[in-house]
Amino acid sequence: MGWWWRLLLGLWAVPPTCTGRELLNVCMNAKPHKPEPSPEAELYEECIPWKDNACCTASTSWEAHLDVSLLYNFSLVHCGLMMPDCQRHFLQAICFYQCSPNLGPWIQKVGPHWQAERVLDAPLCLEDCERWWADCRTSHTCKSDWLGSWAWSRGKPRCPERAPCRPFPHYFPTPADLCERIWSGSFRASPERRGSGRCLQKWFEPARGNPNAEVARRFASPARSWARCPGLLAFPLLLPLLS
Repeated sequence: MGWWWRLLLGLWAVPPTCTGRELLNVCMNAKPHKPEPSPEAELYEECIPWKDNACCTASTSWEAHLDVSLLYNFSLVHCGLMMPDCQRHFLQAICFYQCSPNLGPWIQKVGPHWQAERVLDAPLCLEDCERWWADCRTSHTCKSDWLGSWAWSRGKPRCPERAPCRPFPHYFPTPADLCERIWSGSFRASPERRGSGRCLQKWFEPARGNPNAEVARRFASPARSWARCPGLLAFPLLLPLLS
């Protein structure tokens, strides 16, 4: 048997993890996500929508709601009291990131850090970004990217020197700025609206079901699946050698 036939047989035997099915109903490999989604009857407050199928535990959902979150050792009130409506959006976003099993198409490997994977460019619906920004206009922060470059004091992240606390629009002039910059590109501001099937809702009414499962199926295309299996991307380069 020629070497090219052995190559083809190897590609035909590629496991499901490189065919796209692993992009649906999965949890990312990151602290403190569960290995796989399952029901969690005791999820806390803003995390309740994911109780039927969650990547987070009840303990994780409770920790997400603390003033100083044990998940990230980070406080939402680093610039003083955050308005309740603004805080609610952040709690919803944290629950979405920690609990959703529908982020597979946007999971990326990040290397040998405390988490092996992260979400990148997950498309949040237009209304989600607009409401988040509008409800946070009177709250304050000192940074436009909350994932790094904090000054640490007594084990807690503090605002860097010469980074004054200002209203959110100072650091995030538009709703898209807030969605895309707050967590280093984890989210992308989509022009699509809720109900379009082309964008993700960071929160939803539990009684209406999870709309993000349909969105994940739409985005779990073969092209995205192959992108997560870089070894297969070289195959088209070998086709001229097989002729």
